[in-house]
Amino acid sequence: MTSRSILITGCSTGIGYTVAHGLRARGWRVFATARKGVDVARLAEEGFEAIQLDLEDSASILSAVDAVLVATDGRLDALFNNGGYGQVGAVEDLTRPALRAQFETNLFGWIELTNRVLPVMRRQGAGRIVFNSSVLGYAAFAYRGAYVGVKFALEGMADVLRQELHGTGIQVSLIEPGPIISRFRDNCLPHFLRHIDWQHSVHQREYEGQMARLQKPGPAAPFTQPPEAVLAKVVHALESRRPRARYPVTVPSHVFWWLRRILSSRRMDALLLKASGGGKR
Repeated sequence: MTSRSILITGCSTGIGYTVAHGLRARGWRVFATARKGVDVARLAEEGFEAIQLDLEDSASILSAVDAVLVATDGRLDALFNNGGYGQVGAVEDLTRPALRAQFETNLFGWIELTNRVLPVMRRQGAGRIVFNSSVLGYAAFAYRGAYVGVKFALEGMADVLRQELHGTGIQVSLIEPGPIISRFRDNCLPHFLRHIDWQHSVHQREYEGQMARLQKPGPAAPFTQPPEAVLAKVVHALESRRPRARYPVTVPSHVFWWLRRILSSRRMDALLLKASGGGKR
């Protein structure tokens, strides 16, 4: 039998890299993508069918999907939207270019890619679309406004898409990780320095704490889990006969999911501010 095929974005490190290896070990035919050519070459050396894909570039998205479909004779069983980065900064310091870049990569690129593969899955009468969201898709932490905004939007888009695909055989799931061991913080820092004039901001003191957190070696938050915790949820979303709409990952994801349902907004704000150290963590 032909192995099931999946296209994964953001496979250079962290969650995408771990999920790519984990699914290949389970017999999936994995098309692993990355933005940088050097990462694509490394993935190819590791035996993946590696493709360059820049989520900010429509031509790159089209080219990547075409390459996958040529290789599979026009079939694709699953898509894991994972590639992206986090923009740190107070809302009042976020410029339009900073917000635009965050949404282009972490939302617009994901939806455009998804829309490219949906006609294929509709013809097949089956498929799985999995979005890597975040605890910040339902719990708003200070100084994460751009990333919170994009994840809140993603959660809504995924809910709508799931309804619109009802009866097609295409399933849509959200993975909602909390703190996971990855290079996510390392990748945040260049974007923060590029877009935030922190030295002239009223939030300078909080930003000093943020930069210390971003450069801190090892886990920066309690209950941090390895990326294999995400892999387990992705496997269920892809292989279960009845995949869930949402998969919280890590203790904070489960705790905040329930607390936002029982606490008032005022109490939830106070709790989130305490958890984030007033924005310093």
